[in-house]
Amino acid sequence: MEWKGRRQSDNVEDVRGSSPSRGGLGSNPFGRGGGFRIPTGGGGRRGGGMSIGTIIFLVVIYFVLKMMGIDLLQVMEGGSVSPSGYEQTDSSSTPRGTAEEEETKAFVSTVLAETEDTWNGIFQASGETYQEPKLVLFRDGINSACGMASSASGPFYCPGDRKVYLDMAFFDELAQRFEASGDFAEAYVIAHEVGHHVQNLLGILPKVNAQRQRMSEVDSNQTSIRVELQADCFAGIWGKYTEQKGLLEQGDLEEALNAATQIGDDTLQKRTQGYVVPESFNHGTSAQRSKWFKRGFDSGKLSACDTFNSDI
Repeated sequence: MEWKGRRQSDNVEDVRGSSPSRGGLGSNPFGRGGGFRIPTGGGGRRGGGMSIGTIIFLVVIYFVLKMMGIDLLQVMEGGSVSPSGYEQTDSSSTPRGTAEEEETKAFVSTVLAETEDTWNGIFQASGETYQEPKLVLFRDGINSACGMASSASGPFYCPGDRKVYLDMAFFDELAQRFEASGDFAEAYVIAHEVGHHVQNLLGILPKVNAQRQRMSEVDSNQTSIRVELQADCFAGIWGKYTEQKGLLEQGDLEEALNAATQIGDDTLQKRTQGYVVPESFNHGTSAQRSKWFKRGFDSGKLSACDTFNSDI
């Protein structure tokens, strides 16, 4: 997928560093142990002032603290220093990950921007306004309007706050555990979650969630499958628009279809437990997921994605 150099979305919230850092500064801006002693130099001489070595030491300490965001002069003059021990989470802070992680963040931001362009255009053509979702990047765990979630939960969309949540470590799992590598496979995952946001805006999710509360577990699972397959189809629509922009490379479509196949309920159950239990499926089989992504990709139309009134 040709993504570098394209617009990146402003709707990405990077909270990977928002948890308390180990060994944090605490209430003492100089670290643990009540601060450090500043040597006076001079071998115990009185009235001799500070040696050159001591002056150099103090200058070095000043600039080290300055780099840590601590103004020693401000502290000595009675100023305040944030003692929270939490890393900054705004977009202007310095990168908190490796170069590879930062490139992945740029990729995620670019894919999100492409989904914004696609759905803004589709909604505008219908006389509607697309409300862009936020995408939250987290590490290990996150507290959303839908409750606490760990990285083991995988990417998810929360209708309560209209945000997509993603631990970028999932991409490694997608490639290694699920054998679905490639940038367009990763893009498909993002587009699928944005597809749930589209469902929410169209009023589909609220209606379905209300219905599922009155259903048996088996019927609820079947309804959930139709929700997920429609999100796959919506992801396919995004893929179609991306192809029309000339951004797809050879093999990209196959990457997305392979990803859809590898995360089908039947394939996942065979991999983890060696057998399948169709009654417990809630996302769709490999064949269904790849079928509906391809349907959206081939048509590029919302009308082709009515999984609730179709034979899935």
